[in-house]
Parts: sequence; C-alpha cells; structure tokens
Amino acid sequence: MPGDSVIHSLAGAAGGIVAMTTTYPLIFLSTRAAVETKNEKKTTYEAVKDIVKREGVLGLYSGLGSSLWGIAVTNGVYYYFYERTRGIVLSSRGGSKGLNTLESMITGLIAGSATSIISNPIWVVQTTQAVQSMGKLADSSSSTSTLQPIEKLSILQTIGHILATDGPLGFMRGVGPALVLVINPVIQYTIFEQLKNILVRRRTAALRAAGGAAAVAAILTDLDFFLLGALSKFIATGSTYPYIVVKSRLQAGHAKYKSALDGILSIIKNEGVGGVYKGVGNKLLQSVLTAAILFVGQKKIYEVVKKVSVLLRRT
Repeated sequence: MPGDSVIHSLAGAAGGIVAMTTTYPLIFLSTRAAVETKNEKKTTYEAVKDIVKREGVLGLYSGLGSSLWGIAVTNGVYYYFYERTRGIVLSSRGGSKGLNTLESMITGLIAGSATSIISNPIWVVQTTQAVQSMGKLADSSSSTSTLQPIEKLSILQTIGHILATDGPLGFMRGVGPALVLVINPVIQYTIFEQLKNILVRRRTAALRAAGGAAAVAAILTDLDFFLLGALSKFIATGSTYPYIVVKSRLQAGHAKYKSALDGILSIIKNEGVGGVYKGVGNKLLQSVLTAAILFVGQKKIYEVVKKVSVLLRRT
C-alpha cells in the first residue's frame, strides 16, 4: 500500500489539476501581461475582450493541456519531497508536533528546488503556448507580426519548435529565476504552517479549557484551510512577483538576461518599476484562489485516498 508521502503526492497532483482548471484564464492573462514588453495598459476586461475577439473563448485556455501536466508534476513532486522531508525532520527529534519556522524553510527549500528542476521543461512549453498567438513565434521581421494571430501549436509541435530554436537546453530556460522563486513556496508554506500551528494550539487550549478533547483533523475546518492557504499565497506571490515576470519572459524565449537580478534591473530601466509588476493583479487573484482551492482539495483528496488505502489493507 502507498505510504503517506505517496498519498500526499497524489492528492497534491489531483488538487492542483482542479485548482489550475478553475483559475487558468487568470494564469493566461497574467503570463501574457508579464511577457508583454510594450507599455500598454489594459484592464482585465479589455484584455479578455481583445483575446476573445482574435482567438475566441478557447483562446483564454491556450496552453491548458501542458499546464495540467505541469501542475500535476509540480504539486506531485513538491508534496512528495515536502512530506518525506517533513517526516524525516519530525522523526529525527522524536516528536509529532508541527515544524518550526527554520524547519519549514529547510523543508520548503529542498522540495522547491527539486520541483523547479524537474518541472521547468513543462513550464517552458506552457509559457510558449500561452504567448504564441501574440505573434512572437511568427516572422519577427514583419512589423505587423505582433498584431496578427498565428496558428496554434500543439504540445508536440511546441516541443519541436523549442528544440529547433534553442536545442535541448531550451527546456531549461528560466530555471535560474525559477530556483530563486523557490522562496515563494517556502514563504507560503512557512506562513501556512505557522498560522496553522497557532490556530491548532489556540483551539486545542480552548477545547481543553471547556473539558473536551479533539484530534487535530477535527480542529481545522475546510474554511480554515481555504483562508490560511489564500493568505499565505497572497503574501508569497506579492513579495516575489518581479522574479515571476523575469521567469515568464525567459521561458517564453522573449528575453535574454544574464541573471534574474539583471532581468529585473533591465525591465525597470526600460519599462519603469511598473514593468516588473505587469499582470500582478490577475496573478495575485489566481494564486490566492488556486492556493485556497489546492489546500482544501489536497486535504479532502488525501483523506479519501487514506481511507480507501486503509480499507484495502484490511481486506
């Protein structure tokens, strides 16, 4: 029977697919805004209207297929490494209490680094697909190429395009800022873990004071997980967004920066400070909703898979 780490991994992958499918148009809009180098200021409504006019409603879902693969792999790998590392840390000190701040950060760094390296090729494909109809894959010598929609490439065609353009190393575009962005889930999960621990301690103390007792699973509700996930992701994404812009441009193949810091400085120089925050509104909304849905979904799916696993073991 699968261990807890595998169950957490499968539940995280499934929860991620649900969250990604639900919020993908916001991911699509924020990615395009991040990659766009012109100082055009469009509202979300104007951006949606323009895309639907040129590409139809399905245009808002360009790259969804590779995104679903990406989120499944990303969450699956992250949860696996996070839970394995978490279990090792907890068992090493012989206790079952939650992780402290330092332990949360170390666990997140290990899980995030492994996830970034393994999943980067998938996100290069997804980003390339999401921005292809901006005309960037068309003939760059044409002065009107950025205004004309082009034929959408399938996942296999996109892979072929990347190989033809940059070779195998093209799939590692943006891995530098992606590794820097490991701090994003570290911030997110550290804040989530500490807020969860505080909430558990307070409710446990209240229950004991009232003469009752409850398991940890009965103390935190789905709404608690939703709100804690949303708050922790809001803080993490807001504080690291400039690196997300650099990563998106590198993965789309639209920029060549010496480093993530060089990318941020170059964007500020050419586009102003607002350049490193293009699409931040849609990204924050999407990230908060995705994280909230993911935390609740992963928890519920884990509980179901765990029960099924126990029943199968008994039979």
